[in-house]
Amino acid sequence: MILSDRDIKKCLEEKKIIITPEPNYEKQLGSASLDLRLGNEFKVFEDNKRSFIDTRDKDSLLGTTRLITLKDGEPFVFHPHQFILGITMEEVFLPDDIAARIDGRSSLGRLGIVIHSTAGHIDPGFKGKIVLEMENIGMIPVLIYPETRICQLVFQELKTPTSKPYYKKEGAKYVSQNHPEESKLEGKD
Repeated sequence: MILSDRDIKKCLEEKKIIITPEPNYEKQLGSASLDLRLGNEFKVFEDNKRSFIDTRDKDSLLGTTRLITLKDGEPFVFHPHQFILGITMEEVFLPDDIAARIDGRSSLGRLGIVIHSTAGHIDPGFKGKIVLEMENIGMIPVLIYPETRICQLVFQELKTPTSKPYYKKEGAKYVSQNHPEESKLEGKD
């Protein structure tokens, strides 16, 4: 079952779902979703340093990205066909019986901004900021700014709590992430 605005607000007020900093309901709460804002850190890929990434060699990822941290009010120039890792301003904690799906916002999608390339599912028990796998599929550079409502979470209640919440999963790679992190592919996943 997808949670409505009333369900989301109730879960937030009861601290069943925790979003930090606390969202502005007037601006961020939709009919059945909650908008999250863009953080100020980005990982950009430097394709001039490596000719390839070998998915069986985690060391081939070393040095493929560089961190950019924007100052207040400073835009990120998002070039056509550029792929970057961004992060949400908000930290999210989901209980063992609620999962979420991350979707882009239509207003940005109409500019060619894709918010997640593949990882749209947020496991029950997830805790941390959400890394955004972003691409500008448009033809024109777009300036994006920290604190912009960048994506929306759609919450789904599980029929029963999971036996494997993300924070308890053996080998969970992205627990409590607070910065955009590259893939932690281990070679033979």
